[in-house]
Amino acid sequence: MTQEEILLVKRSWRLFRDVNPVIVGDTFYGKLFTDHPGVRKMFPKDMNLQYQKLMDMISTIVARLDHLDELTDDIAAMSRRHVAYGVKPEQYKIVGDALLWTLEQGLGRDYTPDVKQAWVKCYTILSDVMINA
Repeated sequence: MTQEEILLVKRSWRLFRDVNPVIVGDTFYGKLFTDHPGVRKMFPKDMNLQYQKLMDMISTIVARLDHLDELTDDIAAMSRRHVAYGVKPEQYKIVGDALLWTLEQGLGRDYTPDVKQAWVKCYTILSDVMINA
């Protein structure tokens, strides 16, 4: 990622990170489960902890984007946990789609084509690491 793309991701996430995790989680997982109801069974009935995990994970990744190479081992470890949960490589795309949609809903006019492209690049890099781990 370029420095400009990293800054776009960081700035846009700054607008999101203080939003109540339930709101972000309901939006993200609502989209994911509506579009792909089969993945619902992979998650707990009570999603509140999952909502917080989502926010924490994204916040950690965004904070460390300047050092993507150092993040790779942590992402690979997370991938191994996801495999144990039954996540298939093709499901990373649907998660990425739900994430981008959630960002678009939350950012509104601030979700510019450049911001979208920066998030697409960020998610593509990270999901490629997870798929290949």
